[in-house]
Amino acid sequence: MIYTRDHKTGSLFDQWKFLGPKRRKLLDQSWAGLFRKEILHELPVDKIIPSFHSGFGRPTKELYTALGVLVLQQMNDYSDHETVHQMAFNLQWHYALDIAGESDASKYIAPKTLWNFRNIVIKEELDTVLFNEITDKLARVFSVDTDKQRIDSVHIKSNMRRLGRIRIFSKSIHCFLVNLKRHHKELFKSLPSELVDKYLKKEAVKCFSMVKPSESEKILSSVSKDLFTLVQRFKDTEAVNSMKSFKILCRILREQCDVEETSKGKGAEVIVKPAKEVPSDSLQNPSDPDAGYSGHKGQGYQVQIMETYSRKEEGEDQQEKLNLITHVEVEPAHESDANALLPAIESTQQRGLGPKEVLADSIYGSDENCEAAQAMDVELISPTMGSSKEETLSLKAFEFSETGDVLKCPGGQIPLKTKKNKSGKSAAFDSEICSKCSRSPQCPVKPGKNHHYLRYTDKQLRIATRREKEEAPEFKDRYRYRAGVEATMSLYDRLTGVKALRVRGLKAVRFSAILKAIGVNIYRATVFRMTEIADTTAPEGASSVLGHLIFVFIERFRVIQYLLRWIFNCNGASFKFMPKMAA
Repeated sequence: MIYTRDHKTGSLFDQWKFLGPKRRKLLDQSWAGLFRKEILHELPVDKIIPSFHSGFGRPTKELYTALGVLVLQQMNDYSDHETVHQMAFNLQWHYALDIAGESDASKYIAPKTLWNFRNIVIKEELDTVLFNEITDKLARVFSVDTDKQRIDSVHIKSNMRRLGRIRIFSKSIHCFLVNLKRHHKELFKSLPSELVDKYLKKEAVKCFSMVKPSESEKILSSVSKDLFTLVQRFKDTEAVNSMKSFKILCRILREQCDVEETSKGKGAEVIVKPAKEVPSDSLQNPSDPDAGYSGHKGQGYQVQIMETYSRKEEGEDQQEKLNLITHVEVEPAHESDANALLPAIESTQQRGLGPKEVLADSIYGSDENCEAAQAMDVELISPTMGSSKEETLSLKAFEFSETGDVLKCPGGQIPLKTKKNKSGKSAAFDSEICSKCSRSPQCPVKPGKNHHYLRYTDKQLRIATRREKEEAPEFKDRYRYRAGVEATMSLYDRLTGVKALRVRGLKAVRFSAILKAIGVNIYRATVFRMTEIADTTAPEGASSVLGHLIFVFIERFRVIQYLLRWIFNCNGASFKFMPKMAA
């Protein structure tokens, strides 16, 4: 049965009065107070209710509490065992989740219950719903300015071992034989004993991790033939084809090997591909088939992060604003960052958090992305990929009209005619003048049949225009704020441990990474709120940084006054206490 509580309506009696005013104030100003007041009642409980029966079975764990525990577990990087203990004894958790009772039913969550709720959230992909609901709420509460945002990716690893090619083959064969023995004993018994002993005995499996470099090619050829033998043997057996471990064998054969037909009567021969020919989306470990490979960062996954930022203009007295992560997406490591920009913009625009300008690395800033972002009323600020050749003149050395037609060359020559076709545009110049020009070796105008021609496309012209703008101080001043996203990535890892997860598989990794991003937003909002409280309680005249520091120093560390009193008394002078400043 479904069990929920109303966390919006307050209680007639203060159930937290036993804490006292000072401890209560600390809780209210901490992340627990923010979670209790602004987030708890916004959790999407209605999305998880269909997974339970409304009138049959035992009551569920209080649903707001269960979803809240999942968020708190990931934002603090706790294991299931640690989460059970935090739920049972941590007063901050009780306050954040609005749990005042002392019964086990209120403050204890079983590991199986935790696992069940996490499995439901992963299966129904409610992690994104959780992120959107909580982030949108924080954006409204703190009036976050989303006009300026920046995007980048961070490489993370699931709980899998890094395997070489030999270990990928041997481990996959071992897993298949174990499953075949468990589910289809008769088929297992039909296999040659030499093959079974080679991959099922513990001593034999360990040997594959101790192969000498000089023997690696020979061993790799051997295990590939064994894998090919198993695939050929069971490819027509329907019961085996449905096994996940057999599908992995077929995938490895397709990605790592070439099968060539030999002469008549000798069947097919399997040849291992060179390492450079193996695709980056190939299997990295049979325990995590979703993981990819990045030549730059290695095996695993990557998280696309887009966040808001504030830019203080020169001479402007701008109040500090809260920076929030507005978009999170998890993908295998082999995916290109260039494909992540437009989905991020679309996602934020649909939720009313869309940017007007986005800072990004050059890989995000392809011409196609710039044009698509412009069509969505978003300015993409990103350096162009590659660099122009210094020994050649750029297209921007020519004078163009608003429609992109050439008006004049760098030497001042006006084109005889201009033309546009499917492949691009061209401008014809007088060959006699061009051949005598001193800039001819560096000029992109090349001799043709009747004239000298400048051939170019609209894309080349746009890229040349962007490169010219990138040399201006205004671009560099705007783009320097992109580096701030690196601090977010560092914070993301240090606070939540996102770079070394306890789970495997894309869905589980996605769940952990997204909920950890929620944790970063909650921590940031808490710090920002405490800063606002400190600013409002500071006395008049302490608005400057120095004045505020003096106020905090005197107010919070009044032991200095006792030290000064002792010094003055020792010298025969009198010293009066500084009057306590009013809040």
